[in-house]
Amino acid sequence: MLNIVVCVSGGGTNLQAIIDGISNETIKNTKITGVISNNPGAYALKRAENAGIPAFCISPKDCGNREEFNQKFLDKVIELNPDLIVLAGFLVILPKKMIETYRDRIINIHPSLIPSFCGTGFYGLKVHKEALRRGVKVTGATVHYVDEGTDTGRIILQKAVEVLEDDTPEILQRRVMEQAEWVILPQAINEIAQADQK
Repeated sequence: MLNIVVCVSGGGTNLQAIIDGISNETIKNTKITGVISNNPGAYALKRAENAGIPAFCISPKDCGNREEFNQKFLDKVIELNPDLIVLAGFLVILPKKMIETYRDRIINIHPSLIPSFCGTGFYGLKVHKEALRRGVKVTGATVHYVDEGTDTGRIILQKAVEVLEDDTPEILQRRVMEQAEWVILPQAINEIAQADQK
């Protein structure tokens, strides 16, 4: 059984795709041992609660400084004892110590075809605004391992999505989520879980 911890900052649609994937067995041999958010208002926490998954908020605002936040965050992850950490819209730079502790056991979903529209400052709608500004005809999503860089880790899966003439950033964001993110994130977790069984 692959035990995963999912880290989220917002609505948690990718978390929901993972919950649904485990439920309908497109993700096999996997259990979410906990959900962590840095945002007390994140709807993802409610999604976890509704699915009976332990959910925790560790907010930088409740900590005296970044070091204290990083330590509390790392302590909670260690307590949940994951085989894999999944960043599903988690807008926090991971502490270096966490990357070292969980080398090749942290994955992230990014809403573009890396190396396009990625790196520092590229998250959420900003990615899709830039894709439209540049006039690309194809965008998509990428699941990759997390290393010390921003969106620089080894790529696991990518899926392309067509950009349409009358797209707005919001419409494009939704299509990328539906056609790519919600497909390849569960697929990547399942592949890792199956490899873990061998």
